[in-house]
Amino acid sequence: MDSLGLLSHDGIVCTRVMWEETGQPVIVGRNMDWSQPMGTNLWVMPRGAERVGMGVDDPNPLRWTARYGSVVATAYDAATSDGLNEAGLGAHLLWLAESDFGGRDPRLPALSVSLWTQYFLDRFATVAEAVAAIEAEPFQVRPQGDPNTGKTGTVHLALDDATGDSAIIEFLDGKPSVHHGHEYAVMTNSPPFDQQLTHLQRYAGFGGEEALPGTTEAADRFVRASYYLRRLPPASTPSIAYAALLSVMRNAAQPFGAPDPERPNISMTIWRTLSDLSNRIYAFESSFSPDIVWTHLDGIDFTRSARLDLSAGGLVGDVTDRFVPQEPFEFALP
Repeated sequence: MDSLGLLSHDGIVCTRVMWEETGQPVIVGRNMDWSQPMGTNLWVMPRGAERVGMGVDDPNPLRWTARYGSVVATAYDAATSDGLNEAGLGAHLLWLAESDFGGRDPRLPALSVSLWTQYFLDRFATVAEAVAAIEAEPFQVRPQGDPNTGKTGTVHLALDDATGDSAIIEFLDGKPSVHHGHEYAVMTNSPPFDQQLTHLQRYAGFGGEEALPGTTEAADRFVRASYYLRRLPPASTPSIAYAALLSVMRNAAQPFGAPDPERPNISMTIWRTLSDLSNRIYAFESSFSPDIVWTHLDGIDFTRSARLDLSAGGLVGDVTDRFVPQEPFEFALP
């Protein structure tokens, strides 16, 4: 499949949940739901990297230098879909069919959606810093198009940090819409986030009387993840906290099976990540493997690019020292 497929496919539906509990690390789970393998690998993205957000034909590409190193999960080694930086900021790209990035305004610098997640991981230590920059330094996100289908990708982004702060960023009517606060702990897909919050109020425990929904639709996964997150008991150790949050993520996961032609935006969960923002640990679990791997960012050399080939056999447990230095991948650009 073309590397642009991640950014223009109908089937990228995911779930992100942040758990903040007194006396525990702040941890975040994320499910990646997709209709086929996307060649995901883990990469070390070095601090000091110089980035250009658009191709040579764009009149005003966004340019920046990476202030922080990060460990990221890629799509086709052409885009950053999820990751954690060395300061404890997490970023997670999810599908949103209603996204509208607007037309290109050359007065504003622009970056490809393939770099949107990486931009925040490169530049910011906290959600508050990132949200302030969105207001002070406006830019445009440009969607990717699939040359084979003509379809354009539509996504939204979640940010979280070690203080438990959170932001959901969506482009609607060509402008960024930001929900910023510790209370925004759950994110799925359609409809836009403000409508998700309104929908949640229909259910018992959130102001309404309806019973907990059980379908795999994004709005129902939003309700279930919110419900079970509220009911997680405090954990006595980080490992128990990880297991507890993973139980919520698995409840919101999509089982194996061919996509439903009547629900083309729903696909099976192919992998999930767990980010310990407090201790800077990034874990990855493939749905095709019984083993979880994790990386301690404090043990990573962020002066150079490196890659962990997730298709290699024998990967289990701590893989911090298994990354192999390699030239950085090239981001897909419009």
